[in-house]
Amino acid sequence: MSQPTTFTMESLRTAAGTDLGVGTWIDVGQDRIDAFAEATEDRQWIHIDPQRAANGPYGTTIAHGYLTLSLLPPMMADLIAITDASARINYGLNKVRFPSPVPAGSRIRARATIVSVDEVAGGLQIVVRATIEREGGDKPACIAEYIVRALT
Repeated sequence: MSQPTTFTMESLRTAAGTDLGVGTWIDVGQDRIDAFAEATEDRQWIHIDPQRAANGPYGTTIAHGYLTLSLLPPMMADLIAITDASARINYGLNKVRFPSPVPAGSRIRARATIVSVDEVAGGLQIVVRATIEREGGDKPACIAEYIVRALT
């Protein structure tokens, strides 16, 4: 794990525009993809059938886009810490795109920048632009505006 950028609730108030850097790699193996398929009941062959996928458009199975997106919270924990928040709540997303697939066996990581920080009842709302890149990939696997609420 890399060292996250550390904030207090007070210092976070003026953090819009802060580049949080790049996190550590996360492995996205077939076992993880299969477990996600079972948990979500999304068992499409392109995700779970290596033999059929070998003849498909990517030559192998690929991770679900939502699996890639679901790894954003641990990736963000690698990039940002708020020392005096009582909790961090995933509040939503403004925009999500999946420009390229994540083949089974890939490694992914996030780059992130704080877009805005606003006061809300009970704390702060932070919007982060996150780009999830695949090792060796020429385009991002996912680009998302991720909204988190840091509670006091």
